[in-house]
Amino acid sequence: MKETADEVTELQQLLDAAYERSTQHLRNIVTDPRKLTADELVRVLTGMCTLNLATVTARGEPRISAVDGHFLHARWVFTTSGSAAKARQLKARPAASISYVDGERIGVFSHGDVEFLTPEHPEFAEIEAHLVKHYGSSPSSWADDIVYCRLQPSWMVGYAFDKAAVLKT
Repeated sequence: MKETADEVTELQQLLDAAYERSTQHLRNIVTDPRKLTADELVRVLTGMCTLNLATVTARGEPRISAVDGHFLHARWVFTTSGSAAKARQLKARPAASISYVDGERIGVFSHGDVEFLTPEHPEFAEIEAHLVKHYGSSPSSWADDIVYCRLQPSWMVGYAFDKAAVLKT
């Protein structure tokens, strides 16, 4: 867990606001016994999570792909090739949706805008160090055009079918 107390508080405010703006259908499924709090999310979203990333083409057609995601400072971070369709789409249209679903165990759904992080960004070095520790090498060493991305969420909901079981791990 790399989140500060302020980041956890901000995440909880985001989760609460998103839940209040959600449809009755979603609120019927993500009930209080199954709704994950910010404290719980930062406890369980550790290591690499395979994310479903949804982008939109120039013609407005949805596209989905998978990326290795890391939940750092209450934001999803991922890398990809700068020549990948998803990177081109996000540069032109940064709005994106990300979901992390592990069967019935957990589901985290996020919408927001993706920002591209360069080595000059004040948080880049910490993100790079985390990724190097996880993968054993820098994603930048994997190809000449690797881009680092982070979702700035405007909406997020976390769900666990059996919250007690999820929190035991």
